[in-house]
Amino acid sequence: MKPAPHRVSRPTLATVAAAAGVSPATVSKVLNERGDVSAATRRRVGELLRQYNYARPGSPPRTAQIVELVIDGLDSPWAVEILRGVERECHDNSVGVVVSRWRPDDHGNSWVSEVSKHGSHGVILVKARVTAAERALLRAAQAAVVVVDPVDVGESDIPSVGATNWNGGFAATEHLLDLGHRRIAAIGGPRELMCARARVDGYRAALDRVGAAGSSDELVRYDDFSFAGGFRQASDLLARPDRPTAIFAGSDQQALGAYEAARQARLRIPDDLSVVGFDDIPLCEWVSPPMTTVRQPLEQMGRVAASTLLQVLQGRHLVSHRVELATELKVRWSSGPPGS
Repeated sequence: MKPAPHRVSRPTLATVAAAAGVSPATVSKVLNERGDVSAATRRRVGELLRQYNYARPGSPPRTAQIVELVIDGLDSPWAVEILRGVERECHDNSVGVVVSRWRPDDHGNSWVSEVSKHGSHGVILVKARVTAAERALLRAAQAAVVVVDPVDVGESDIPSVGATNWNGGFAATEHLLDLGHRRIAAIGGPRELMCARARVDGYRAALDRVGAAGSSDELVRYDDFSFAGGFRQASDLLARPDRPTAIFAGSDQQALGAYEAARQARLRIPDDLSVVGFDDIPLCEWVSPPMTTVRQPLEQMGRVAASTLLQVLQGRHLVSHRVELATELKVRWSSGPPGS
């Protein structure tokens, strides 16, 4: 005779209560979202409920949720910081994370197919447009979406997270103006990205404040947010007979490209050329000279995106579909008065 199969017992309120060191009544209050439980106890009990995969009697056991982060590669420090924030928020909530690569030439559907294949409950999509076809596929897969740095503000029905990009561009340019610069160039990111356009718009507004906006048109360039993009555009700008005395770059990687262009042109930073970046990736403090930049809280953006997505998955009401986290100018040694 074969032995009876071993049956795994379902965790009970008493099991969770014993592990948490509280009464079953307290666990019940947490389950029913009663307010008379301390925040610390609520967190401890909630974590144990997730660990035990507890389900109310009569309901099916809960399965672990999976969140998909769809991003165009992880070869930049910017992307790593976003990923770190997403992973930490999901880990704190016992949610798994899968990373997929989004490619502009995928004609819209491959990343959605990956989401369906992985059985992901929700998607955090970074710097990409969500097409009508993709939305239909995501609805069919019952996957919620949150976008980090959306392409277009017109996608207002999709929750999104970003930073105060216009304010950052304005603050960077105002800083250079206060140092005495008037020939200030800007290297923006891809024109189709809302964040890239906002940073350049902030730059133009700061110049307009001192009546110098008209002369800036010939000093504005657009490229991708990479080192190579910054190097290409800065090399062109510095080859001009009336070269700029300062460059505001739309990303720190572009600014590092400007550093290399200045080195090859035998220009010293900040003596001959001031450079201001955008992002405040960790490398900014270690390059020579340490880079003045606009800090956007990248890790926090990742955490807020994940938190927003989890709220959507839980059916909770969002106070706002658009969250913008504050930017801050970090003044270091790559900016100084003209001819300093």
